[in-house]
Amino acid sequence: MPIPPTLTPEERSRALTKATAARRSRAELKSKVKSSSISISDVLKTAEMDPAIGKMRVSELLESLPGVGKIRAQSIMERLMISSSRRIQGLGKRQRRELLAEFPSSVEVPASQRGRLIVLSGPGGVGKSTVAARLREVSDFWVSVSATTRAPRATEKEGVDYYFLSNDEFDQAIASNQFLEWAEFAGARYGTPREGVEKALARGQNVLLEIEIEGARQVKAHSKEAILVFLEPPSWEHLVARLEGRGSDSPERRVRRLELAQYELALSKEFDVAIVNDQVERVVEALVALAS
Repeated sequence: MPIPPTLTPEERSRALTKATAARRSRAELKSKVKSSSISISDVLKTAEMDPAIGKMRVSELLESLPGVGKIRAQSIMERLMISSSRRIQGLGKRQRRELLAEFPSSVEVPASQRGRLIVLSGPGGVGKSTVAARLREVSDFWVSVSATTRAPRATEKEGVDYYFLSNDEFDQAIASNQFLEWAEFAGARYGTPREGVEKALARGQNVLLEIEIEGARQVKAHSKEAILVFLEPPSWEHLVARLEGRGSDSPERRVRRLELAQYELALSKEFDVAIVNDQVERVVEALVALAS
């Protein structure tokens, strides 16, 4: 290991002054990010001209964003394949592009050009997640990722399928009004983070919320612009087969889900539109048409 150079008192003083100024600069920037005074785009541009900002860790930047915090920041970095030690000045072109897509500048469009808010709900096991995933692949819809207190299934990924929160974290999010809606379903709680939805609509992007029925009711009560879509199974037998085929559910949980599904199917009349999920592509086309 190389021996560090010996600094004179004057050199040491200059180095300490420089380090103090850099810390102050980064602290001021994080404060502006936290208050939404500047965007991720602004930070990346600043980092190109200011070495002190360029040397800030990406994790510090993301944790400063309103409603993000350490857990979500880590999830985002893993999903975008950004190392936990990566500094802003070391971001590659792809990583910069994906960060900007994750946190676009909040440029609002006129009210007449706001995005459409589509709320997709229906009984458990009807295929809501499959439809939402396909819609994300083939359209420019902004598909909200819900938070939940239930444990992840083997195939689910943090920040992609859900944000998996502890009960305490979920309580804190409720207390700080971070959810557009939240509800309890099959022994777990689910919630829609408010900030991303509101920003997407404001910049003119169509939004899909894939949520439980009680959550859909809450959204409709607070947002007259929401279009509620009820996803129906082709038949009761089809839904039973899907629910009983879930290897992640215990027999007792499957019984509760079937009882709940019977109740939920009777609520379809409360929705604006009902679509039978007999073919995913057809459902996706119908959702796109509703937003046009």
